[in-house]
Amino acid sequence: MPSADTATQIEAWFDDHGLPYFTGDHADRVEGWLSSKRIVAALVLIIAVAVGAGVLVSTVLDYRGSVGTGVGALVFLALLGLFAGRLLRMGTMLRWAIRRTFGSLGLMFPLLTRALPLLLLAVTFLFINAEVWQVAALMSRPVLWVSVLFFGVIAMVFLLVRLPEEVREVERDVVGARVAECCAGTPAEQAAHEVSSEPADLPRFARANLVLALLFNQAIQVLLLALGLFAFFAVFGSLTIPDSTVQAWTGEAVTDLPSLGRIIPLTNELFQVAVFLSAFSGLYFTVYAVTDETYRSQFFAGVSHELERAVAVNAVYVSLPRDQP
Repeated sequence: MPSADTATQIEAWFDDHGLPYFTGDHADRVEGWLSSKRIVAALVLIIAVAVGAGVLVSTVLDYRGSVGTGVGALVFLALLGLFAGRLLRMGTMLRWAIRRTFGSLGLMFPLLTRALPLLLLAVTFLFINAEVWQVAALMSRPVLWVSVLFFGVIAMVFLLVRLPEEVREVERDVVGARVAECCAGTPAEQAAHEVSSEPADLPRFARANLVLALLFNQAIQVLLLALGLFAFFAVFGSLTIPDSTVQAWTGEAVTDLPSLGRIIPLTNELFQVAVFLSAFSGLYFTVYAVTDETYRSQFFAGVSHELERAVAVNAVYVSLPRDQP
């Protein structure tokens, strides 16, 4: 029989691998929140505090409206992140995704190099296009960040459409002898040989947990790619595009980067175009990752083992005697 603390060890393993919803208590608590009116009240309170902070900065402290809008957005994102991280336990998934991404950088670069050549060709052409500068460089800062957010939302939608299919495919593969094989090296290894029943379908919150963990993992890769391309555009633009050309393209005088001009040697126009094209490149890369069969097979080859272990360990966990802690 499995030892008395097997369930406790498995629950700790779930938490360490970014799978808090695989533990019944956590999943029940989250489901209770999401299925009640408290979630609406919490979101209304977060929005009210964010709007209040923006109004306070814009009026009482006599700052510009764009600054107040930015402060309100930051307060909203901070409170929403705190809410999601503490109550919905998404911080656990994010920490796992960060550890895994930076622990496998050597595997990530070969994957990125499949998309980078065509990506660089496309966005470098856009970078030296006058119309792109006229649009991106002359945007107000709030509109720029809204555009970046829009690209991020579209990328997230593409991932959320595809990732559940990958999870279901892995779930179908972990049956029979594969359960014990996938549990090797986990707290469920010994108990897996004593579980004779076939794995049940994952609960909806456990399946959502796997999708979210994969989403965070892919999002961090896209973020690193976008930051790298921002640095490329900033350096390339500083070296090859003089201020006179920028002024001819935009029809406006070149300005220094507000507040950061002395720290970051970029013009405001170059900064905005680099941010805009980096965000667009992140969306391009996300769509490529979802649609290119070779990239997907290489990417999921790296994470499928962890998905299989999660499904197998869950099969053992739900099969343990009910009197175990």
